[in-house]
Amino acid sequence: MKKYLLFSLFVYWGMSAQKNPNPGYWQQHADYKMEVSMDVKTYQYKGKQTLVYTNNSPDTLRRVYYHLFNNAFQPNSAMDARLKSIKDPDGRMVTKVKVSDKEVKESRIAALKPNEIGYLKISNLKQDGVAAVNKVVGTILEVDLAKPLLPNTSTTFSLNFDGQVPVQIRRSGRNNKEGVALSMSQWYPKMAEYDFEGWQADPYIGREFHGVWGNFDVKITIDKNYVLGGTGYLQNKNEIGHGYQDAGVIVKLPKKQKTLTWHFKAPNVHDFTWAADKEYLHDIAQVPGGATIHFLYKNNPKILENWKKLQPATVRLMEIFNTVVGKYPYEQYSVIQGGDGGMEYAMCTLILGEGSFDGLLGVTAHEMAHSWFQHVLATNEAKNGWMDEGFTTWLENYGLNEIADKKVENPHADSYAGYYFLVKSGKEQPQTTHSDRYDENRPYSIQAYSKGNIFLSQLEYLIGKDNLMKTIKRYYADYKMTHPTPNDIRYTAEKVSGANLDWYLTEWTKTTNTIDYGIKSVDENGKATKVTLERIGRTPMPLDIMVTYEDGTQESFYVPQTLMRWTKDNPFPKVKRTVTEGWDWAYPTFEFTINKEKGNIKSIVIDPKELMADINKANNVYKK
Repeated sequence: MKKYLLFSLFVYWGMSAQKNPNPGYWQQHADYKMEVSMDVKTYQYKGKQTLVYTNNSPDTLRRVYYHLFNNAFQPNSAMDARLKSIKDPDGRMVTKVKVSDKEVKESRIAALKPNEIGYLKISNLKQDGVAAVNKVVGTILEVDLAKPLLPNTSTTFSLNFDGQVPVQIRRSGRNNKEGVALSMSQWYPKMAEYDFEGWQADPYIGREFHGVWGNFDVKITIDKNYVLGGTGYLQNKNEIGHGYQDAGVIVKLPKKQKTLTWHFKAPNVHDFTWAADKEYLHDIAQVPGGATIHFLYKNNPKILENWKKLQPATVRLMEIFNTVVGKYPYEQYSVIQGGDGGMEYAMCTLILGEGSFDGLLGVTAHEMAHSWFQHVLATNEAKNGWMDEGFTTWLENYGLNEIADKKVENPHADSYAGYYFLVKSGKEQPQTTHSDRYDENRPYSIQAYSKGNIFLSQLEYLIGKDNLMKTIKRYYADYKMTHPTPNDIRYTAEKVSGANLDWYLTEWTKTTNTIDYGIKSVDENGKATKVTLERIGRTPMPLDIMVTYEDGTQESFYVPQTLMRWTKDNPFPKVKRTVTEGWDWAYPTFEFTINKEKGNIKSIVIDPKELMADINKANNVYKK
């Protein structure tokens, strides 16, 4: 029965993988079978991989590419070179030293010894049993096909690989700073994505990923004392034990047995990650009507209380995420102590676990939110990282605010502050910049996390909260298990609201234009008051304006942006609203009339909820 259900699930995933409302949409498919044996003393491993690759594109392929991410952790690699040349290298990846009384940041990769580097070495690569010519170029394996792969056909690749786990420097590695033995991310030969823009075979120099949807069948043989967690469903849990076995089952291993083989299957994911340590504790929590959540963390007395406290909060967060976006589609999720900070993977996250409880909860909320915005809605992080990190930050902030003791009106205020800092720095680059091409790390992070988050929170300003929440749900329902692009979120918001939003996507993501509106003057006009507004920044926006009178009453005015061809519902339902004529972008100023004398007006405020990312709030307010 279990085998039948699993087979049915794999078939279902394969059939549903092409569900996408865009006419002519297609995506490639890769089914992996891997067997790997890990030597925990040398941190070296050997593996066999069989990959059935289906070409759903309209193109005939004559080459394919694999990622060999481990190779980045070698002296003189592209990642090493980038660390040495960028102005603000990632602090986790460098060592600070004094040279002639100056602090110098030296690449940790450059100092790796042969037994500390990472590598993946490929041998015996065949396509349908025929040897395929290949060569390694840094972190990419280039493969000339033995025979062309025609549209709508499949081929089988087989290979052997030898790997070495690098000293923990970035994401994957051994013996991280909290003592976790193995953080096994980006550890296997991984097929590069081929999509409507061609091959996405970028070298690995530090940013994130883009993967092929598929099914994984993975067997990992390792010292029996190690506890594993990661992607997929453990198939032989009653042989493994370590807290995975069914209730009442006692697992006893022969004393002479030195290893265990862990067998995982993961349907319809685009990555496979695992972590292992001899000191992992393993707790399980259940989301009502949803997934099982596994918590794996070191048996360290200093962190036990925080990790126990984390568990009910994580369950609550998943319930909120399920409600706001859509149900998490897998049967399990694992929160695992490991890595170098926090990083999302299919069905799991690796996070550092020794900080404060608030920090632990925050990183868990963020990384788990990625299960919706990246591991179900799988955007290309190299080209559109703001959709991944930004939308995840929006969901993280929303969820944490929902479970907070005291809620705030705008849980995204920190993102606005970060964006304003970026604008003032003069270092902003358009969000269409490839993630590897940013001049510095900090501007990349702010545009991806903060400005990407504001895309959604400001969308609430444009189309209203109800329409935003409907947009997020529909975006998930329409594009899950595919590779959505920026136009897809824009188009979804248009379908839900009826507003035209192409201008917004262009202004916010393809330029560094800014929003700056101001109250230019407030003048007596008989028994009325004339208000003159000015547009100082290049980016057009509609305006919510709140007028407060001396007697304490309020009145709001809405100035439509003509590019939207639409008027949003009143965001202040208890306040009388007047909708003015539209303000076309070409006109630098706009006038409207308040039917009360100037002396009766206490204040006028543009965007009282502060959801519009206006870079100069000082000119948004008139006070008597």
